Amino acid sequence: MNFSIPISRRDFFKIAGLTTAGVMLSNSGEEKKVSAAESHFNFDNQNIPQLLSADVCVCGGGPAGTAAAVTAARNGLKVVLIEQGTVLGGLQTQGLVYPAMPTKIQNSDTPFITDLNKRFSVHGIDVNFGDDPTNKNGGTAREYPPEMLAFIYDELCADYKVEVLYNTTLIGAKTSAGKISEAIVHTVEGLRSISAKIFVDASGDAILSRYAGVPTVKGSSTTGRNQKMSFRFEMGGVEEMKVYKFFVKKLKDGWCETKPPEFEFAKTTHTEQFYFEGIRRGEVTKDDVAYIQAFTILGKPGTMSMNCPEVSPYLYSATNTLDRSNAIRQCRIMTRRLANFFIKNIPGFKKAYISREASMLGVRESWRIKGKYYMTSEDYFNAQKFPDAVCRSAYPIDIHDEVLNLSRHLEKGDFYEVPFRALVTNEFENLIVVGRCISSDFPAQAAVRIQPTCMSMGEAAGIASAYSLKNNIALNNVQWDEIPENLRSYVSAG
Repeated sequence: MNFSIPISRRDFFKIAGLTTAGVMLSNSGEEKKVSAAESHFNFDNQNIPQLLSADVCVCGGGPAGTAAAVTAARNGLKVVLIEQGTVLGGLQTQGLVYPAMPTKIQNSDTPFITDLNKRFSVHGIDVNFGDDPTNKNGGTAREYPPEMLAFIYDELCADYKVEVLYNTTLIGAKTSAGKISEAIVHTVEGLRSISAKIFVDASGDAILSRYAGVPTVKGSSTTGRNQKMSFRFEMGGVEEMKVYKFFVKKLKDGWCETKPPEFEFAKTTHTEQFYFEGIRRGEVTKDDVAYIQAFTILGKPGTMSMNCPEVSPYLYSATNTLDRSNAIRQCRIMTRRLANFFIKNIPGFKKAYISREASMLGVRESWRIKGKYYMTSEDYFNAQKFPDAVCRSAYPIDIHDEVLNLSRHLEKGDFYEVPFRALVTNEFENLIVVGRCISSDFPAQAAVRIQPTCMSMGEAAGIASAYSLKNNIALNNVQWDEIPENLRSYVSAG
């Protein structure tokens, strides 16, 4: 099927000219401020056929976006979920990020997470990493095997009648009078529009927000760099007990407190000499082994998930198109070197092989919106509580950078909260932003970016969207703490 925009060639090139979006490079001590996407097309005057109309359009099917879509639909709304890949879950499934990092605080599970865990239980999987019974209500790492998670996300969307659009890429937005009216997408049929009353930006890179013109920031205020990116892979044919004995008994590494079937190894002070010797022999490079971590995978015996390799933020920026592409190619080279090194030097890897490679680059931080409230590192250090909080966490400021490794932990039992105001903007009344691109500074984002926190943000977005439409209140004027407690997914402890 052919598709064309019904305008003249001359007018098309006139409209399609790249518009510069007021990019301001600040002094070296400030983040780079961006007023919108650096370049975009103006779709306002284009006659693009409408594909669907809904109450809520969610852009991005990662953990935050899926939670937002399912929760909005569960609250009676008609929901369209746009996903450019062929599976929901984002970095959980396409990026092979396993397990989900822990919030490190009790009572952090919101209802969406509780329901997700129950669904895994129905399929015979206890998702709690380790055997600490006190962590059944949040706080611990969670094992969500990628393939089963993808199935359960589809199951959830089917149960609540979420219209999922796979292989659909967001390429623009139409706005008017402080509202987003349409999302412009590229499909197998060509360009199409999706109209909605509310839009959820769960893209990770604040793509919808930038197309609409929401102010954003990116990178560190100290260096201007983004966090390191990773490209994860899995290795099958691993004899886990032999691996365990090698690290714990031969290398005397007591870093991991668990053992097979739930076991992990990493580059630590006890094991770094092992990797340095590999560098000396020319089997791996310094960059290859800058960060090493691997986990056994629940339900996949003999398989380990590799949280490596990472590429240097000095060489590859998460906000540069060419850098992202080149980072993937470089990581494939590094992956082969690492796999060969493991096979040659770690007992238990002798018959191992690369069984799966991520289909999504592991971006930890890129663009972040400037919303009604801007979370900062002080909110973390002060264990800040908010009346309009949508979730809690004690996950540390976890920055993957050679210079900015500022991992800081709160006192045991303390936690911070994420306010609803960090999810909404001053510019658009029907936009809410969830996931790693919420309104926060670089260190705060390094704490809130983990999977359970993103899922809870998405859940709150779904609830707030329903409350907004049912009560005829602009979404960015919704007062989360005024929503009846029985309707909220989380009530502040402050």
